[in-house]
Amino acid sequence: MGAGGGTGAGPAAQGPAAPVLEVRGLTVVFGGGRRRPPVPVVRGVDLALRPGEVLGLVGESGAGKSLTALSLLGLAPPDARVGGSVRLLGEELLGRPERELARVRGRRIAMVFQDPLHAFTPVLRVGDQIAEALRIHERPRPRRETALRRAVELLDFVGVPQPSRAARALPHQLSGGMLQRAMIAMAVANRPAVLVADEPTSALDVTVQAQVLEALAAARRETGAALLLVTHDLGVVAGAADRVAVLYAGRVVETGPAEAVLCRPRMPYTLGLVGSVPRLDARVPPTPVPGTAPAPGGVGPGCPFAPRCPLAEPACHAAEPPLTGVDSPSRAAGSAPAAHTAACRRIPEVRHRSAAELFGPPTRTPERGGTADGTAADLVLSVSGLGRSYRAPGFRHRRVPAVRAVEWVDLEVRRGETLALVGESGAGKSTTLREIAALAAPQAGRVEVLGRDTALLSRRAARELRTAVQLVPQDPMSSLDPRMPLGDIVAEPLHAARVPAAVVAARVPRLLSQVGLRPADADGYPHQYSGGQRQRVAIARALAVGPALLLLDEPVSALDVSVQAGILDLLLRLKREPGPAYLLVSHDLAVVRQLADRVSVMYAGRTVETGGVAEVFGRPRHPYTRALLSAVPLPDPVAERSRRRIVLPADPGPSPRAAAGCGFRARCPVQAVLSAAERRRCAEETPRGRAAGPAAGHSVSCHFPHGEGPGPVRRP
Repeated sequence: MGAGGGTGAGPAAQGPAAPVLEVRGLTVVFGGGRRRPPVPVVRGVDLALRPGEVLGLVGESGAGKSLTALSLLGLAPPDARVGGSVRLLGEELLGRPERELARVRGRRIAMVFQDPLHAFTPVLRVGDQIAEALRIHERPRPRRETALRRAVELLDFVGVPQPSRAARALPHQLSGGMLQRAMIAMAVANRPAVLVADEPTSALDVTVQAQVLEALAAARRETGAALLLVTHDLGVVAGAADRVAVLYAGRVVETGPAEAVLCRPRMPYTLGLVGSVPRLDARVPPTPVPGTAPAPGGVGPGCPFAPRCPLAEPACHAAEPPLTGVDSPSRAAGSAPAAHTAACRRIPEVRHRSAAELFGPPTRTPERGGTADGTAADLVLSVSGLGRSYRAPGFRHRRVPAVRAVEWVDLEVRRGETLALVGESGAGKSTTLREIAALAAPQAGRVEVLGRDTALLSRRAARELRTAVQLVPQDPMSSLDPRMPLGDIVAEPLHAARVPAAVVAARVPRLLSQVGLRPADADGYPHQYSGGQRQRVAIARALAVGPALLLLDEPVSALDVSVQAGILDLLLRLKREPGPAYLLVSHDLAVVRQLADRVSVMYAGRTVETGGVAEVFGRPRHPYTRALLSAVPLPDPVAERSRRRIVLPADPGPSPRAAAGCGFRARCPVQAVLSAAERRRCAEETPRGRAAGPAAGHSVSCHFPHGEGPGPVRRP
């Protein structure tokens, strides 16, 4: 069993059982008054969840996943009209008074929210809030001291380190991973029959994600609860779910066993969704799905996916197809429902096609070597010994120790090359990027751009060099002026570089076309475009002045997988043209696998492993790199559940970094098999980079890079 806790043979495989949760014809409509036409967001969703089963509800943003989950517990927004039927343990929930629903929530059905920081009350201690859930629902009502002890036990059960201390903390004092596990502890406190988890890992690093999924799996094993897992991450579903329901435009378009839906999809949208996911286990570019999902209320009379579907025929635009059995499309009325169903008229045509065959092949880029060899003239960026610390102001003359955000970073980027910086949040990736983009003297170390030391640049020289280094931010909406047309946004760097107006007017349409937009889009404004289109605008603006180095700060992290595939395809296409080198910052190793030539792994402000992507991902030498790679889920249930998983203990949390010793040793699985002398070396001597093997350019900062200590390894 993988970290997600999926069994691959849940209760559904043991024979039919009465559902603990049954949803029939669920609808959610907004508006409908005299001034606002009705806007249907959820359009007749049917779901069934059996005891102990995990059902994954997947789809793009705006498909209605979260609204469906909230409606099950009576938590839809006040202006929403909810229809249909929701039966929990045989009892109807829709239409019941709020007082009755409050007695059911937390006792029979509980929810793990997407953002626990907003779900917890900010002014009450975490332990008190978990204890409150126990005292509200448990009979006889436990004493406050007893409930608090139970709260600490629950925090310990879900893997929160130092549970007594965590119970006394306020929500903002815990990390995102610990707070999400505390949310799971609260949800399972009263042993509900059904858990609803709404994107429980969406904002977490892969290592923390593995810890949270392990906590969810342990909670399910302990309570026997069924789980409705709402997520856009198909890898999480592949490892955790017994069955999958795919939602598109507010309706289930395919459902069935996880292996059947993810490995043998029969709805074109599902096929495109699976094909657009970047894979860690193969350098096969994701396939973009053309077009965008319809806005709520914008669905016509036919199949909502027809405008994007290459197989669409006139009948597809005339009427919306019902869910049909994949293996027996002519199933007789009244017979048992098919295990695998899809809402499509062209199931036979989809059966033997891949996403690339249906939607067109993605852009491919040749595998580059992982060496750092080359002439000095090829070097675009050189960073050596980079360091950066921050010191908070003291309180009442008490000096607060400085926190080292970056301790020691070495990297080189050459022309036409993509180097990726990877690691968990807090590793120092974005700080490194900001230090490079500043084109100023670093606090420690040396930064050279095109052979020029940034510490020696005059203001005029820095201004001239700035056109050579451009940044694509993580959130384009926050960096695009909402009052400026897109054409002016793209032209802004050209005006700053004093390019003649006639040249600017001619270059802007070419740049928009280069990134897959229309020249006519120059007159539009940012709010009129989707997230993927805004990211294309940000890339066009960065390319406007012909930079030698493009700094990509998590360029696809905020996008749906189908939109993400389009941006990756664009970046891969730009790589094939004579263009800039890329320095990519990402926590998504599957994205790095597709886009980067070399990778630099960071932990606690230090570079711990560097080399070619094929070498580092195929033969990782540092224990941290091995743990990172093992935590990345694969969107294939068979492959995901047969992998070895290294679940690291929780990060001890932010603290002033020690001057000596390996910063990873407190979490390192290799420590368990080292001798006392070897562990003392790890504690006292900071490892420096050295050759990791026969491959040129592959280096590792570890005293025992070839150790294969078992550590906390789980087998599926």
